Amino acid sequence: MAISTDQKKIQELLTRGVEHIYPKTEFLKARLEEGKQLSLYTGYDPTAPTLHIGHGITLLKLKQFQDLGHKVIFLIGDFTGMIGDPTDKSSARQKLTREEVVSNYQTYKDQAAKILDFDGENPVEVKYNSEWHSKMTFADVIELSSNFTVQRMLERDMFQKRIEEEKPIYLHEFMYPLMQGYDCVAMDVDGEVGGNDQTFNMLAGRTLMKQLKNKEKFVLTGKLLVDNTGAKMSKTAGNMIALSDTPEDMFGKVMSWTDDMIQSGFELCTTVPMEDIKSMDTEKNPRDLKLRLAYEITKTFLGQDAAEQGKQHFETVIQHKQTPTDIPEMSPSNADIITVLVEAHMVKSSSEARRAIEQGGVKINDKKVDHIEQTVTSGDIIQKGKRFFIRIA
Repeated sequence: MAISTDQKKIQELLTRGVEHIYPKTEFLKARLEEGKQLSLYTGYDPTAPTLHIGHGITLLKLKQFQDLGHKVIFLIGDFTGMIGDPTDKSSARQKLTREEVVSNYQTYKDQAAKILDFDGENPVEVKYNSEWHSKMTFADVIELSSNFTVQRMLERDMFQKRIEEEKPIYLHEFMYPLMQGYDCVAMDVDGEVGGNDQTFNMLAGRTLMKQLKNKEKFVLTGKLLVDNTGAKMSKTAGNMIALSDTPEDMFGKVMSWTDDMIQSGFELCTTVPMEDIKSMDTEKNPRDLKLRLAYEITKTFLGQDAAEQGKQHFETVIQHKQTPTDIPEMSPSNADIITVLVEAHMVKSSSEARRAIEQGGVKINDKKVDHIEQTVTSGDIIQKGKRFFIRIA
């Protein structure tokens, strides 16, 4: 595949959703204009069974490189995933077993294939970092660690915070940026792409590339999708979009975002031209813009048919408050509402089910459930929140 030096595409790559480029923007721009194929990657630790929209943002940036003809590597951190990235964590992550990690990444490629091309003239290559990390000896690790000081590791904000709060910092957490940094050395790439929360880890790779390969590695850090408080999307906040979400859930979750996320959502999570995004009047009709944003995001990550499905569901069920016609059925092991909610996977636990009922978020046949001892019968329609329905068989 010929390498494109199209100036408009290069400018879009260097600016859209970009926080910073190391060593500087001019360095990467010059490399892209050379017309020679560059190799680059993003690493995805399989700490959960699905990728999420934050990963989707980096996938879209990798796609820009791929479309210009450059070699993209989709790196699955099956070794680093067992340790856990300490980034933004106030305490050490729970370590995962090899079996858990392998189970988690089974669908990653299929999810990423909605954006990246794993076939064709210039296919994305999948690699696993256990290929080199599992072969390293203790002597190798000691030698590698000699490239960093304890002072540099302690520069990380989350470590400073833990020290102030007298919380432990484990040695294996110091090793994480070292391991991530070694990934680029093992693959001998030209660059790395990631969210700006990964800056420390990616710059560790720049250090190792300089010292071990005498090579200048570029690092492109992307902006993060955050809410109006500056917090990242998360499972805890209930606004995390998984790339395995149903069209209805993906569409509905975007509609729950605050209005001030509209422009950043378009920039980071869609392919709508930047000139169109900049000309949007967010003050005039934010709800209409958000409807378009939900449609574009769902189309980007799940396809056009899914976007139409999500839109139709939202307009019918959420806007007009009609009960959907295609409600799944279930036969619970017990007739009490708590059991139904848990077994229908509407909640994760009995205590969460109780909270949902106490907060008025559960209905049976369009009537609010007012006590946790409520029972169900065949034909009853159970609703939790605005989007989740189940029919008792």
